[in-house]
Amino acid sequence: MNHPLKIAVIGGGAAGFFSAVTAKRNFPEAEVTIYEKSQKVLSKVKISGGGRCNVTNHCFDTDELAKNYPRGEQFLRKAFKQFSVQDTIDWYESRGVKLVTLPDNCMFPRSDSSQTIIDCLMEEAIQLNVEIKIQMPILGMEKKADYFELTTATEKITADRVILTVGGIPKRSGMEWILKAGCEMINPVPSLFTFNMPNHPVTELMGVVVEQTESKIEREKLVANGPLLVTHWGMSGPSVLKLSAWGARLLAERNYEFNLLVNWVNGKKEEEIRAMLQSLAQGEHGAKKVGNLNPFGISRRMWQFICDRLGFSEELRWNELGKKNLNKLVNQLINDTYPVSGKTTFKEEFVTAGGVALKQVDVNTMQHKQMEGLFFAGEVLDIDGITGGFNFQAAWTTGFIAGKHVGK
Repeated sequence: MNHPLKIAVIGGGAAGFFSAVTAKRNFPEAEVTIYEKSQKVLSKVKISGGGRCNVTNHCFDTDELAKNYPRGEQFLRKAFKQFSVQDTIDWYESRGVKLVTLPDNCMFPRSDSSQTIIDCLMEEAIQLNVEIKIQMPILGMEKKADYFELTTATEKITADRVILTVGGIPKRSGMEWILKAGCEMINPVPSLFTFNMPNHPVTELMGVVVEQTESKIEREKLVANGPLLVTHWGMSGPSVLKLSAWGARLLAERNYEFNLLVNWVNGKKEEEIRAMLQSLAQGEHGAKKVGNLNPFGISRRMWQFICDRLGFSEELRWNELGKKNLNKLVNQLINDTYPVSGKTTFKEEFVTAGGVALKQVDVNTMQHKQMEGLFFAGEVLDIDGITGGFNFQAAWTTGFIAGKHVGK
């Protein structure tokens, strides 16, 4: 090779930038170019975490960390040994970006602004002379004898190495040029979405949060624990988002029509709940109205809604409840049913299940096993995590590994 190594990074998102700057730092003589189809790079970083950017998660055990990925757990368990959460923290802090940990283990820049992360990545790219070309979608890629030919709307580009970091691809039609290049792809379906409950009275409680819930899909083994948020269109919150991720393919097959079963008092067994309610009915608070008092810490609005669904009179008192109503209340608390019809993207953070089949990719290098010189990073791979900084951690890890090995 008589010219500097030409590395083309297709996609200007988190994984694209991280792989590009890692490649340039490891192979300074190489010409590294990022090709971004839109007008702006790092657009998903900008909006993530409500504009704050959930950089990673405060989970340092790589095996435990990998359990947060519905697709890609085994693959990432190995990858995280090369670039871990601690490595991410160190990378950003060595460049002046301090990360802070919230009570839910999500980690954000201390500035509380995603622009801090964007500025850090941009400054690194500029300092290292990584070239960035915007509004240049790659429409085709062909492997020649010892190089790649990339097709844009106006020209052919040659590259010695390619790192594919185009992100999640919502529709199979967007995968065609990657398929034609010889990559096996897993069909995409949405992940991380909220549940729609059109015209259901529960939506009148929008803004209500119940902290300790267990949610499950009726007639399935899918179960998720955590806070549940009522929205003006249905339900959201960590428990719902976990279900949407773990059940991404199943729920797509059902066309997002199913029943959601909610246990409002997660962590308590039926016998314990019954005993607590009986104690309330027979104790010093027995004369109080059922709708005004509950022993579980459920918000007043949600508790009254549950009572209304059971047809309880506003005047019904605990010592008047009776065995039949007690049983109805216990069942409603542990097995409340809500029909779901449709989904809504969570805070514009579109995450896709599906992508490049992992069996084709060498986890140690992120290189295609049969197509030398082609590397992958980020959500273009059949990898996706639950909410909490896990998708960005996968981007940093796979981007680092690809960048480290692309010039060898």
